[in-house]
Amino acid sequence: MATKQKTITRDDIVSKYMDEVLEKGQKPKSVYHFAKENDFTETEFYAFFGTLEGLEKEIFRLFLANTIDLLHKNADYQEYDMKNKMLSFYFTFFEILTANRSYVLQALKIDRNPIRNLVQLTSLREGFKEYVSEILTDDYRLEQEKFQKFQKFQEKAIQESGWLQLMMTIKFWIDDESAAFEKTDIFIEKSVNASFELMNVAPMNHLLDFGKFLFKEKIYSKQ
Repeated sequence: MATKQKTITRDDIVSKYMDEVLEKGQKPKSVYHFAKENDFTETEFYAFFGTLEGLEKEIFRLFLANTIDLLHKNADYQEYDMKNKMLSFYFTFFEILTANRSYVLQALKIDRNPIRNLVQLTSLREGFKEYVSEILTDDYRLEQEKFQKFQKFQEKAIQESGWLQLMMTIKFWIDDESAAFEKTDIFIEKSVNASFELMNVAPMNHLLDFGKFLFKEKIYSKQ
């Protein structure tokens, strides 16, 4: 009696795709080639993803989703203020990226056109912007009531600046050669402190501290 083939899952496809990219140093030529080389059918692939590009975006979205899931499992997290929620997000997110560093580095340089590589991050971007809105506290919104006319614009600006900050941190982490990526940890702490100063939530010296750190890193990296 023939053994029934195991039904492939979304997670199986994601895992197989990441393995193939790492082993071959390039992404599959097509869904057909990817499915054939990994012993499942195109129909099974299309049950979860419309394209290989959609699968690539899903991988980075999952890094975000897993981060948020871990944060919400922490009983203390809900009691944190905005800044500590953001710090917790960053440290958890970069732990997950570090656990998948080989894939992330390969995925973000697989195409000669850097813009095409960044397309993979579009789902991550949308999810991160939603997260930023989620952690905006009532206290912060009340503080901004005097600018009620511009409140929606301001919240959008916070989302976009938060995304830019995350991209800067990813770039710093990619280039970080320190043991256990300890310089990235410092970058995270100083940049988050500085960003909350710009929102009038922390002392002014955080901006100066972050500036000194970046200056020092730039000077010594050239030596």
